[in-house]
Amino acid sequence: MRVSCYAVWRLAHSSTNGDNSWMSGTPALYSPESMRAEKRTAAGNSVFAAVVITGLKIAVGVSTGSLGILSEAAHSGLDLIAALITFFSVGVSDKPADADHQYGHGKVENFSAFVETGLLLATCVWVVYEAVLRLFYRHVEIEPSFAAFAVMLFSMAVDWWRSRALGRIAAKYDSQALEADALHFSTDIWSAGVVLLGLLLVLLGRIYHVQRLRDADPIAALFVGGVVISVSWRLARRTIDALLDAAPSGVRSQIMDAVSRVEGVLEVDRVRIRRAGNRYFADLAVGLARTVTFQRSEQLASAVTEAVHKVLPDADVTVQPLPRAEGSENIFDRIRAVATRHNLNVHDISVQDLAARLHVEQHVELDERMTLKDAHDRVTELEADMRRDVPEIADILTHIESEPATIETGDEVLRDAKLERQLKAVATEFPEILDMHEIVIKRVRGRLYVSCHCTFSDDLPLARVHDIQTDLEIRFKQDASELFRVLIHPEPRTDNRR
Repeated sequence: MRVSCYAVWRLAHSSTNGDNSWMSGTPALYSPESMRAEKRTAAGNSVFAAVVITGLKIAVGVSTGSLGILSEAAHSGLDLIAALITFFSVGVSDKPADADHQYGHGKVENFSAFVETGLLLATCVWVVYEAVLRLFYRHVEIEPSFAAFAVMLFSMAVDWWRSRALGRIAAKYDSQALEADALHFSTDIWSAGVVLLGLLLVLLGRIYHVQRLRDADPIAALFVGGVVISVSWRLARRTIDALLDAAPSGVRSQIMDAVSRVEGVLEVDRVRIRRAGNRYFADLAVGLARTVTFQRSEQLASAVTEAVHKVLPDADVTVQPLPRAEGSENIFDRIRAVATRHNLNVHDISVQDLAARLHVEQHVELDERMTLKDAHDRVTELEADMRRDVPEIADILTHIESEPATIETGDEVLRDAKLERQLKAVATEFPEILDMHEIVIKRVRGRLYVSCHCTFSDDLPLARVHDIQTDLEIRFKQDASELFRVLIHPEPRTDNRR
């Protein structure tokens, strides 16, 4: 069985249970120029068809006196106005964002659909009023001519063609204005069918002299009014929701579920969604561990954006990271978190539990160009904040280090075979050091710098490796007092088989 594209689109988009149009998005493969041209062509064809249909219905309605046809003519006339509004709105809505319209011009389409809703309601009021008059207060003779039947059948065919064409373009580019037009014309088919039935019953009543069938035409008009009310209500709900930035039903919870599964996101604090034309804008605030770096938070924001795009393709996503304390934080994490808040780097943190009182020792790097007074004030403020955030701390001692702010100019790289043998001999005092190599000796600003690589067993704990490096550095400086700085790079045995 072959099912038309428009039938599938109607099932997805015109459900009274909610608006599912959020599931579609403007595919990236369509250029803005081709999209604009296709939408304007579809809207222009709709205007032309509306002009023809409205003119024919007015002519036949006046000649036959049929309220059903006249109500259809009024309906088509308002559809013509709506089609004109749609034609101009799709031209404006696709303009890019500018300084005065940062979210683009897409709301023009939503406003166009809202105007169409008002026009439909105006049609409904007139049709119902005239139908009630003809049913209870005055009788109007109907002439169900061949032209009346021909025009209504022609109208149904044209409405089927343009609703199908508009529905295809609306689904392709997620255009609410074109969708409203397509919905209008699809309901026109049914209302025109009801008017045809009314005319047929009037004709049968005249042939068989059944007096009651003379009221079939105004009753058919009332049915058309009911269809218009139904369409107006559905359009009103959707367009008002879009104009008031209501989120599509169920989307917020889907986004929250998708984002909460991103590794590193502790919580989803806020999700706001708004629509402008065929474009969605999502604004999220997510909780991240307060110890993550700025670079890591940027990576997590990108991952959150990808998760949102799985629910709303091509949405414009803004992510605001919020620092949060993890439940698994230890005292070291809490100390680093306070330092990060002060934009300071702490290292070599040591915590001792002495008589149920915690004593903290730490190293803090500060710009070498600062004065001692400024540096001490900065550290005093940091320590006070740490005591407030971590009340378990009884005492803090901070070693202030100068953080280099300038590039040092080296004098030369030296080759000193005697010093190298001397250092290698010291390394043999440590059985865990399997090998020492790549010894580099430099003279910088008259001071002697030494760096080397040391090989250790793969499974040696990192804490033990650090202790050995510290002890080796001390021994180097004891045996070679001229050394100013020593840097030791540890390597696992598997990476350095010598």
